[in-house]
Amino acid sequence: MRKLTVFGVLLALLVAVALPAGSVARAQDDDTGTDQVGASPNIVEVAQNAGNFTTLLAAAEAAGLADTLATGGPFTVFAPTDAAFADALNVLGISAEDLLANEAFLTEILTYHVVSGEVTAAEVVELDKATTLQGSDINIAVGASGVKLNGTANVILTDIFASNGVVHVIDSVLFPPDNIMGTISKNYYMSTLKAALEAANLDSALLGKGPYTVFVPSDDAFAALLDELDVTADELLADTALLTDVLRYHVVSGKLTAADVAELTSARTLNGASISIEARDGAVFLNGDVMVTQPDLIASNGVIHVIDGVLLPPQ
Repeated sequence: MRKLTVFGVLLALLVAVALPAGSVARAQDDDTGTDQVGASPNIVEVAQNAGNFTTLLAAAEAAGLADTLATGGPFTVFAPTDAAFADALNVLGISAEDLLANEAFLTEILTYHVVSGEVTAAEVVELDKATTLQGSDINIAVGASGVKLNGTANVILTDIFASNGVVHVIDSVLFPPDNIMGTISKNYYMSTLKAALEAANLDSALLGKGPYTVFVPSDDAFAALLDELDVTADELLADTALLTDVLRYHVVSGKLTAADVAELTSARTLNGASISIEARDGAVFLNGDVMVTQPDLIASNGVIHVIDGVLLPPQ
């Protein structure tokens, strides 16, 4: 059984000190000790009182969800801070105005941060996933540093209670699962891989049913390879035979999460050759020295693991 980490306890204590009275603990009836419904602020009021959720509140208002979060529930909200939204806008390459104007996209994102019912921190750490109001699951992993959602978002404050649920603060915006190619297209640091897949006419395959596990080299990883080979990106993209061979060497049939990968010593790729896998020093390495830097980007047709080098198939 997983237990709430010391880290989580400290965060809860920090919340208790930092937020207004009534935000963390529900008010109790003086005589009975039972909860007084409405005595503590609702979820929207909790966000307003905290002061660092202005983008989240504006988004909820624009999507027509503010009233639901104020009066419905109970809900559990994983609330991204303003800084988290700023980072997301940078990744998407759009302004806050662009985001707020796209009601359908906004609703998808916001409802993906809300779980029905009140799930406290102690309950969250017992889960591997939670189904959101959007319909897709959030993946939950507990490590030495705390709780991480979908492999990218850290839970940085916990158990901010409201009259209609509980709020946990996260440092990244969560995006509902897209297909693998859609996920690659939305991440600015995967732009070289996106161009390579398109040049090799492999992009449509990653739109398909799958499932696939894709080890995705970052743009920095591709830049290092180009320097090593002393070629330009255009020269690499022009050699479609080599490109296809290399790209297929980064794809494994089936959906292998980070936990699954860590249990393996090798995995056969669509290229036909296998990659070696070794877990050491708390990290996973492929072919000896290529490290998995960002695991478990879950897609609708598989999973992505970001790596810090390009894997070259054996000659």
